[in-house]
Amino acid sequence: MKKHLEKSTLQFISELQKNNTREWFAEHKSKYEAARKDHIQFLDSLLQEAAKFEPIAAKQQGKDLVFRIYRDIRFSLNKDPFKNHFGAFLAEGGRKSINPGYYLHICPDNKSFIACGLWLPPASPLKVVRQEIDYNLGEFEKVVKDQEFYDYFGELAGEKLKTTPKGYDADNPAITYLRHKSWMVSRPLPDKLVTSDGFLDECIKAIKLSKPLKEFFMRAIREVNGALE
Repeated sequence: MKKHLEKSTLQFISELQKNNTREWFAEHKSKYEAARKDHIQFLDSLLQEAAKFEPIAAKQQGKDLVFRIYRDIRFSLNKDPFKNHFGAFLAEGGRKSINPGYYLHICPDNKSFIACGLWLPPASPLKVVRQEIDYNLGEFEKVVKDQEFYDYFGELAGEKLKTTPKGYDADNPAITYLRHKSWMVSRPLPDKLVTSDGFLDECIKAIKLSKPLKEFFMRAIREVNGALE
């Protein structure tokens, strides 16, 4: 059971941030492969523990969760060829799914975090999630205002509309949540924690606490359209 990431993994990402070129990456490919292996081994342990209470974790492997290190620079002003972090996403339908899920972001200098929620869904799931919140505001607030949940994650975050969404009145009791285009919570993960044996337990705690939020969104999407992938 791998309980943490190696310091060398954070060190590689830090070095890549300072030397984000194809030439440097090619010269240090072995360091990347070692860091990637370390990351995946940790994710395998995370899935093994999460599967005890989160069924979608039992159906995937660490390698299924990780995003490519290579950036798509075709339409970007930033021409750095590589990402400056490691990312992994656990959701029903896999890492490319638009479904709600859990995201683990690994970045040195205390910029790592674990998050849960629904990020910029397309129009159809966005509509049904807003409807679910409107119809079941009390249930939704029971999740996001739960004391342990709130003490751990803080306020619900995510990009919002500046205006009222179509079909809703400005005085709707749920309007604060209905203006969201994404609904997210996150927990920072300092480097000291990421490289300590407490890291696995911390990630499991975050997944366990945020599972009711994920389930609320997933239920809305599944009931109306089936599980979207």
